[in-house]
Amino acid sequence: MTGYSGPMNTHSTQQRVLVLGGSGFVGRHVCEALSRLGWRITVPTRRLPARSVQMFPGVSVVQANVHEPRELNALVRGHDAVVNLVAILHGNEDTFERVHVTLPTLIAKACQAAKVRRLVHISALGADIQGPSMYLRSKARGELALMSAAEKSGLQLTLLRPSVIFGEDDQFINLFARLQHIFPVMPLAGSHARFQPVWVQDVASAVVRCLQDARTIGQGYEACGPEVFTLAELVQCAGRWAGHPRPVLPLPYAAGWLQALLMELAPGPTLMSRDNLASMQVDNVASGRLDGLEALGIPQPRALASVFPSGAP
Repeated sequence: MTGYSGPMNTHSTQQRVLVLGGSGFVGRHVCEALSRLGWRITVPTRRLPARSVQMFPGVSVVQANVHEPRELNALVRGHDAVVNLVAILHGNEDTFERVHVTLPTLIAKACQAAKVRRLVHISALGADIQGPSMYLRSKARGELALMSAAEKSGLQLTLLRPSVIFGEDDQFINLFARLQHIFPVMPLAGSHARFQPVWVQDVASAVVRCLQDARTIGQGYEACGPEVFTLAELVQCAGRWAGHPRPVLPLPYAAGWLQALLMELAPGPTLMSRDNLASMQVDNVASGRLDGLEALGIPQPRALASVFPSGAP
């Protein structure tokens, strides 16, 4: 898939959009952006209520399991488009396959059965069938499954590949900010890994523009911000923003691997896994093989320091 450069058509009429993963971090911003256009949005969730999106006009929250084919088919019917934001960062081979490959395949089948042709799918920067991690490989297999469905069934597919996504309510900068409230030093695996963080509202705007403009059909885009940071620099930004900057202690790979293993085994939500560490073996920055946000009418993506003012390196 390749991108395009050209003027955007910002005219839109009310549409009915199913947003899978709409109650999550990125999904909330996508739903807010669509709501402002006056569109009707359906957000399935396993657990009610989903207060994070219920407040937006035009949003209907329904309880459903999107991994169940019968429920997914019923959800898709009656919509003009589907946005898939469902993803996980931690898991084993089976769970990555279920979420990143099987679910997109089921979505494509449900779209075909319901005669819903338009799908915007959020993948990941660095998705690669030969990638170093289960996450990146499964993301690539999900893309291939959808592109195959598009070729066979006429599915009108657009792929977005974002780098790490940041925002005031994210689980990335805020996580490292919280940790620096607690610990006097930050031992850090993968400290030299490079990222090109993108603002969540720029990603949401990109999704909306893809839905608005038919010229994005059959295309793929890399969603990246204007700056490249190492992980250590991002952690330092988070500490300065939170007012508790701590020294970063880079860990060699073996020690980082052990740290990731211990964090996997620790009770509570997983903060870092060995698969995350494997993903960081490749830079999470724009490859230049696909068009970026500029081609989607976002010529000046927001910089990190404009959202976290004291975090400028």
